[in-house]
Amino acid sequence: VQLQASGGGLVQAGGSLRLSCASSGDKAFAIDDMAWYRRAPGKQRELVASITFAGIQKYAHFAKDRFTISRDNAPMAIYLQMTSLKPEDTAVYYCNAQLLCDDYWGQGTQVTVSS
Repeated sequence: VQLQASGGGLVQAGGSLRLSCASSGDKAFAIDDMAWYRRAPGKQRELVASITFAGIQKYAHFAKDRFTISRDNAPMAIYLQMTSLKPEDTAVYYCNAQLLCDDYWGQGTQVTVSS
């Protein structure tokens, strides 16, 4: 399974961005849960939001009411609509896919929010 993230960029505080993550590979059709993580400079990677195959969503506390995760299952892809962005949202955002006991990661897309 390969994951390709896109959509990052530079945005002013209060602005919006939409991240996308497309999957490919022979096993991509069997992906179960998918998620977005982020790693800010000097910090550990943290979960932003996750979504199951059935569409059940979970959010980190900082993402609730501002971010929305969504998903297409054919082909497998996830999206992260981010609104009301803050400078502390600056990070590299990674998409993640779970297939049975295996984790797959995209290459990351940089989001920079200026004040």
